[in-house]
Amino acid sequence: MNDDLRSADPKLSRRGFLGISAAALGGIMLAPGVRLIELAAGRAPGEPVTNRVRWGMLIDTSKCASGCTDCVTACNTENGLSGGTLETDSQWIRKIDLKDLRTGKAHSLPMLCQHCAEPPCVDVCPTGASFKRADGIVLVDKHTCIGCRYCVMACPYGARSFVHEPLTAQKPDVPRGKGCVEACTMCVQRVDRGDGPACAEACAAAGHNAILFGDLNNPESEIAKRVATYASRQVRDDLGLNTGVRYQGI
Repeated sequence: MNDDLRSADPKLSRRGFLGISAAALGGIMLAPGVRLIELAAGRAPGEPVTNRVRWGMLIDTSKCASGCTDCVTACNTENGLSGGTLETDSQWIRKIDLKDLRTGKAHSLPMLCQHCAEPPCVDVCPTGASFKRADGIVLVDKHTCIGCRYCVMACPYGARSFVHEPLTAQKPDVPRGKGCVEACTMCVQRVDRGDGPACAEACAAAGHNAILFGDLNNPESEIAKRVATYASRQVRDDLGLNTGVRYQGI
């Protein structure tokens, strides 16, 4: 292992090393040169992803209207998904409606991969295809995924999909493949070139501003300030997974 990578984090695991290596290669291929998010995170161009940053989302359910699917449509468009059902294509983000039976209060919220700090999908993967980047983004390496679907069963959020059919007209920076498992990548191809996820951008463009993306590790970031100031929850926080996606209003 490269001495520089070891010195960056003495507790770096094999999967962490694979995640950093994949991120470094992916970032160079997808977006060479200086990127705004790298500068904000203190990364030099071409430097591997580190755990100085932890990307996350804060979703305000009071601003998320039932029936609105702007985030879902944006995700499908950005990542080359058809928008079909789980039987016909993957669903990386879906809208669900919740109702508190005691109070009758209803909530509508997007459900996606929660990008756990302790992801069960990574723990059960026999090949290391499921991995977590050092910056908290959980991904699947399509080249080493064998389609066993252990991760699908392990995910408590129902956030992973299996590709049953051959795919056509794929996007070059979002590789997909029949026989592989996939899930929300937090639009890693956009993050690595200095943008935010498509769902958050679409929500803001529509004037809803329900999805806030940013660095949970940076106390000066808007998301960190909001999490510190206002009550928020993790879905299934009893599992102790320390999710990167937080919700307000539930």
